[in-house]
Amino acid sequence: GWWNTRGVLSGMGRSVLSRGFSHTHHFAQARIACSVATARCQSIFNPPGCITLWNLPAEIDDSIEQAWPDWCRKSEPWNPFFESLAVLPSKPLVDLLLDLDLIDAATADAVAPLKRSAEGRSVALPGTGKPDTPSIMLLAAAFSKGEPQKPAVPYLRLDA
Repeated sequence: GWWNTRGVLSGMGRSVLSRGFSHTHHFAQARIACSVATARCQSIFNPPGCITLWNLPAEIDDSIEQAWPDWCRKSEPWNPFFESLAVLPSKPLVDLLLDLDLIDAATADAVAPLKRSAEGRSVALPGTGKPDTPSIMLLAAAFSKGEPQKPAVPYLRLDA
């Protein structure tokens, strides 16, 4: 599993967490996976003046934190998405993200030419930018440039 999170988003994780979080276990599972990803990515590559999928600007983090309780209260619409995560087929990451409608075809095309850095710990997105939907989709898809046991953290240098 991804950084020792094997099973967290699967039925095994659901069965463990649904005991204490009967209606919000999917979000508890997601919180665990996101927390591990954040810590692991920051330990691998944490560049100043840049964003990663797990190190977004405070205003985005704040908006997610504000929306989180509402998502938990109204969790029913999220169930099909979380159920699909529990039974992901073995496919390349970009294909999985496309299947889940988390990225579009343009993002899949844009990630193809990206390369890992010389030290292999990061993947620079081209140019500079701001955290918008296309750049966040590209940050997610660029994780496909990592290798088993050798993750590479995609990043975008922010506009000055």
